[in-house]
Amino acid sequence: MHFSLIDKIDILIPNERIVATKSLSMAEEYLRDHFPNFPVMPGVLMLEAVTQASAWLIRVSQNFANSLILLKEVKSVRYGKFVQPGQTLRIESSIAKQEENFIYVKAEGSLEEKTTLRAQLVLQSTNAADYHSSRAFADEKLIRYFKENLALLWSDYSDVIHR
Repeated sequence: MHFSLIDKIDILIPNERIVATKSLSMAEEYLRDHFPNFPVMPGVLMLEAVTQASAWLIRVSQNFANSLILLKEVKSVRYGKFVQPGQTLRIESSIAKQEENFIYVKAEGSLEEKTTLRAQLVLQSTNAADYHSSRAFADEKLIRYFKENLALLWSDYSDVIHR
């Protein structure tokens, strides 16, 4: 199952930071079970949302050089306010440092300036072909897929699929 937890990218400054949003609605299937009488976005999905935003920042910063951005480590994650249907989670992520193909980011989720999540992430930028040369075809497909999706999420970068 694939969860796209970014609805819109508001700001993206390559090699620096990204600001994105996720608007939570009752249509989110997981809310049916989490929790039936008090629906809230699960903490692991808030973490996934900041990871996805961070991955967009890395993809654009690297001009889509790699097809895979993998979460390798989560450091000092802290949760705050619940995110409920009808609310919009604002996600901000910034690159702290980079060592070879590992990127360290500081990420935060907030609702009306109140923190819902704060974490430090370590992500790895790689290709499927790095694991096995026969998977190079998948890298091309994934990069094309991500470029097309970025054009839908970020209106200021709609020409990315033509690069």
